[in-house]
Amino acid sequence: MDRVVIVGASAGGLAAAESLRRKGYHGTITLVGDETHLPYDRPPLSKQILGGEWDVDRLPLRDRGDIEALGLDLRLGWTATGVNVQERSVTLAGGDIVGYDALVVATGVRPRRLPGGDGVRGVHVIRTLDDAVALRRQLLIARRLVVVGAGFIGSEAASVARGLGLSVTMLEPAPVPLAHAVGEDVGRALTQAHREHGVDLRTGVMVRKVLSRDGEVTGVALADGTVVPADVVVVGIGSHPNTEWLEGSGLPLDNGLVCDEFSEAAPGVYGVGDVARWYNPLFGTHMRVEHRTNAAEQGTAVARNLLCEGSRERRPFAPVPYFWSDQYDMRIQAYGHLRGHDEAVVVEGDLVTRRFIAAYRRAEHLVGVLAVGMPPRAVRSWRAAIAARQEWTVVPARSPSETAPTA
Repeated sequence: MDRVVIVGASAGGLAAAESLRRKGYHGTITLVGDETHLPYDRPPLSKQILGGEWDVDRLPLRDRGDIEALGLDLRLGWTATGVNVQERSVTLAGGDIVGYDALVVATGVRPRRLPGGDGVRGVHVIRTLDDAVALRRQLLIARRLVVVGAGFIGSEAASVARGLGLSVTMLEPAPVPLAHAVGEDVGRALTQAHREHGVDLRTGVMVRKVLSRDGEVTGVALADGTVVPADVVVVGIGSHPNTEWLEGSGLPLDNGLVCDEFSEAAPGVYGVGDVARWYNPLFGTHMRVEHRTNAAEQGTAVARNLLCEGSRERRPFAPVPYFWSDQYDMRIQAYGHLRGHDEAVVVEGDLVTRRFIAAYRRAEHLVGVLAVGMPPRAVRSWRAAIAARQEWTVVPARSPSETAPTA
């Protein structure tokens, strides 16, 4: 194998390239990224960068010397527009064609948009470094922020904005934010934090479109006719996997690039990170995980598997996913696969004080845990229990102090 092409120059793509070199691969590695920045860390964008705690020079995952030491054919600022699986080649914008023996797809996701918001000044998403810097600049001079979507990105933006003294309105279509992922009781507890910090949180509302005048945002129109004024709007309503460039290639696409337990989508084609929907045998289901830790771990696993392709040394990628979020004075940590759980119980602490650990059951097994306000060491032991498919019968009983706050 002489040529590996990695499309996507963020955490997952870089991890694949570094792992190939560490494992002794001396062939050509072409790393293609549509941003001009060196690979950088994304989680701090909506936290430390937006809050002004970090300068942007802290974001790169590696300095330029480390990148150069990898001996890459580095194509930053280039976009992949197509792939020919039969000829094993990738087409780049401008017409360049790069051949490969193995292809790693690590193109990530892009944020969903609101009707009327394209090209309007003051309407923001948070995905790239440029997004975060532009939003930070506006938050420093704005008075009224509207956040559409009460997920983790929207919640982090609201937290930063309140810390800067802005008036914040958060709009969420679900009755209980995040209930589909963490359960209603935990969702209510996290929701209460917004209200206690002065956020005007409106649940069960539908946004119709962004309003603007002379190209500048003026507010958000709701389905019931209500208009919420805004100087700045942050849209956090989910994302689309970046698979359009793969359409017509014959590769399996369904809410991402569909991969097997080895993260392989087709002979010699692998998926890594947010764009990959792979079969995780630990949980017995396909999943697509939009978290930085998973991307880096999957990039490393893919490098190993493609180097021993066709041999019995390949290993399934069966991680216990991990994510974290900082909001107000809360550190939220989670391990496992919480979505689609059958039961959630508080096993330590209580929801009212927002210092607790909640465990999640699917069928007869522990499948996830979420902690708020707890030290990392109190949570890490649960990861091993999830990886061991611990039976639910040995999970501690529900804390008698658990009381969910009302929404």
